[in-house]
Amino acid sequence: MPILHALDVVLELLRPGLLWLFVMLAVVAGVDWAVRTRRINPFGRIARVVRTNVDPLLMPIERVVVRSGGLPSNAPLWSLVFVAVGGVLLIATLGFIREQLDLVLAALGGGAKGVYRLLVSWVFMILQIAILVRVVQSWVHFRLGAWYSRWAFKISEPVLRPIRNLIPLFGGMDLSPIVAWFLLGFVETALLRAW
Repeated sequence: MPILHALDVVLELLRPGLLWLFVMLAVVAGVDWAVRTRRINPFGRIARVVRTNVDPLLMPIERVVVRSGGLPSNAPLWSLVFVAVGGVLLIATLGFIREQLDLVLAALGGGAKGVYRLLVSWVFMILQIAILVRVVQSWVHFRLGAWYSRWAFKISEPVLRPIRNLIPLFGGMDLSPIVAWFLLGFVETALLRAW
């Protein structure tokens, strides 16, 4: 399939490209950090080049860092973290899309049984992702009414509520997500073996 081949080519080019971008940005961020912390003469030629070419690009990140209570001198390092996380997320997203397209093509080739298996896998994957999002939200304390948490609550609550009613809290900890995760795995396996 041409689209799968195109995604493979993009991923093969993107991985080393992002690695080289990260390495170059690490050098630039290191020099900028050294200028900001006065490890390099702030009045020298390198500092002037950094202040005129790099610092304007880092201003949005610096504002976020300062608003969060950080030091402005840490903006280059945080920009490097953002680039690394963004690159990993981009590669993971493209890999996920490629994998799902491959699954769809295999399911369509398998007829009704293949489509059934694909739909069952997708439903349980979405349920497990919703449970995972709920667990992460409980650690990070996102706003419960926000759009990024509402969908996970609506999808996972019908699964978690009955389990929560059966299993009491254990030392103040809710074990229903763990139990639901394993139960969903067993039910998915049973449904996939059924046909």
